Amino acid sequence: MNAAQILDRLVSFPSVVGTPNGAIVDWIAAYLRSHAVEVRVLPGPEGDRANLFATLGPRDRPGYILSGHMDVVPAEEAQWRADPFTLRAEGDALFGRGTSDMKGFLAAVLASVPALKAGRLDRPLHVAFSYDEEAGCRGAPHLISRLPELCAPPLGAIIGEPSGMRGVRAHKGKAAARIRIEGRAGHSSRPDQGINAIHLMVEVLAKAVATAQALAEGPQDPTFEPPYSSMQIGTIRGGQALNIVPALCVADLEARAIPGHAPRALLEPVHAVIGSLAARGVNATWETLSDYPALSLPADAPLAALVERLTGAPSLAAVSYGTEAGLYQEAGIAAIICGPGDIDRAHKPNEFIRLDELHACQAFIEALGQGLSPA
Repeated sequence: MNAAQILDRLVSFPSVVGTPNGAIVDWIAAYLRSHAVEVRVLPGPEGDRANLFATLGPRDRPGYILSGHMDVVPAEEAQWRADPFTLRAEGDALFGRGTSDMKGFLAAVLASVPALKAGRLDRPLHVAFSYDEEAGCRGAPHLISRLPELCAPPLGAIIGEPSGMRGVRAHKGKAAARIRIEGRAGHSSRPDQGINAIHLMVEVLAKAVATAQALAEGPQDPTFEPPYSSMQIGTIRGGQALNIVPALCVADLEARAIPGHAPRALLEPVHAVIGSLAARGVNATWETLSDYPALSLPADAPLAALVERLTGAPSLAAVSYGTEAGLYQEAGIAAIICGPGDIDRAHKPNEFIRLDELHACQAFIEALGQGLSPA
């Protein structure tokens, strides 16, 4: 099967984030095993989702990880011109949910397998496909924790997020939380008999705004736009009607951290307000939604030089989106982003990837393998 044919099959699996992914995992595992590739399916704690890890070449020698995620964001927008889970070709463009983010990379990896097997790798290439990346990189930590039993310490990890086949050396980290405050309902003419959950949430909002303003003052890293860590309340829900004291208010909060700063630590001033409310008898809870670290690979790192040589293009200093790369780096594995497609097409109706982008990625992977094969 060529890369486009494989992509057709991958897109046909509606592997939406947060849903069972057994069908796509089983298909990928069967494909790899049909080429005599050693495969491990690694169920996550959710029970209905799994990561997949496979090795081409000797797993007891240092090699490289090709990392991607199997999940996609939902495709419920009315602007889709056709079924988002049926690959559709228009000229050189292939349309479907996940084509750029990031089943195109998965397809290129899988299409490279016959050539990599024929090359009889002297050092391994590992395939590491995760679940629920779109929910804040929830699957990858479970996979990364298993690496010591799966392979020798890797030389590096290449995360195939859409980057136009340019290496990317840095991104910010992110932590997100859900805040839930329960009050007591009542008629708005007797606020003394109710507890207004939205009013209580105002304390949380005020601290979030103040913290965001303080973060903008620094520290700063000119690699990024904006060059500082940030915070925002992204959603807030509460109340039933104007004349009812609202009994519930829920808000989602995120922080994005420049390298050298823990995203979760940026949320602590707001988290402290929740503790203060709870100490006053308010039913206020905090749920962590996601937490992944920043990526920062030095410009002179061997992995950056390798990717630049194979792509023929200088690496980019940073991107604004987050990936699983920071998790690999946190585990002591050098990591870089490099994959086909364009992030500006992701998470939108009529997402697409071009055939030449698929072919360029496959050529990149096969060239990587040639460098790991005997002369």
